Amino acid sequence: MAGIFEVRRRRLATVLAAMAAAVTACDRPDTAGQAAPPHPLTLLDRAPVATDAEVAASPTAATIRRRGQLIVGGQLDLPLLSERNSITGETEGFDATLGKLLAKYLLGESTVKIVTATPETKETLLQVGTVDAVIRIYTITPERAQKVAFAGPYLRSGQAIATLDQERSIAKPADLNHRPVVAVAGTTSVDALREVAPKAKLETFGSTNECVQALESGRAVAYVHDLTALAGAARLNDRIQIVGEPFTSEPYGIGLPRGDAAFKEFVNGWLDKIVRSGLWAELWQSTLGTVVTGPPPEPPQLGSVPGS
Repeated sequence: MAGIFEVRRRRLATVLAAMAAAVTACDRPDTAGQAAPPHPLTLLDRAPVATDAEVAASPTAATIRRRGQLIVGGQLDLPLLSERNSITGETEGFDATLGKLLAKYLLGESTVKIVTATPETKETLLQVGTVDAVIRIYTITPERAQKVAFAGPYLRSGQAIATLDQERSIAKPADLNHRPVVAVAGTTSVDALREVAPKAKLETFGSTNECVQALESGRAVAYVHDLTALAGAARLNDRIQIVGEPFTSEPYGIGLPRGDAAFKEFVNGWLDKIVRSGLWAELWQSTLGTVVTGPPPEPPQLGSVPGS
């Protein structure tokens, strides 16, 4: 009898397992033979790649493709522009992603090495061949164009004023006269400030972080820099406010070695493609557009400013 009961228990267990499987199968959608839904293509996935003929027309582009890596002079601590994500290790922001898009165009993949470029060193990095390009809110000026070449301009910004949020005595550049103000050494901010507020008590520092610290500590009442850089600082620190509108027009270019007309034409051709495809506007919206209100600005016309 024990043997019969054991057989019956096994048969019952088999029937119950089959019923459970049937119920479970009814609860699940029928996905047999269906592929998993594809991940949406990213901006970099959709970026253009230069043809072999386009690369061959520029000896510098051909050298970079053979090397398999684009070397860019940039920075790793500019929020919204070029900042290293401490979690992923990726460099993010408008300028950083431009570098990745250019690498994709050159190589077919976004392989970029970033060499830190300060305002004081970026021309030297290009002149001695340490980097292939500088993409770092690099304002085009005729004076700089005597030392390096510029593709672009690819973006327009302007000098603006940042203060702590409780500051109420500063509304315009002239209010900076006789007041302690900070700026990054070697930038166009220094000359712009001296023009609009010649009696300001200017102190310069080597980085944006040092300027923000001076502002927070009360060492200065205002910090003058490009609007794009100030927008990044304001995103990270809700004590910082941007006062008024930009008081200059700053055309940003991609710094290139001087005298290499073929590579400049190659980079300008790439810029034209990403603007026409809508990738430029998409990049703006996902970076600077998260802080600067309104639709993406109109990209400046290539070669439209002296020095470009």
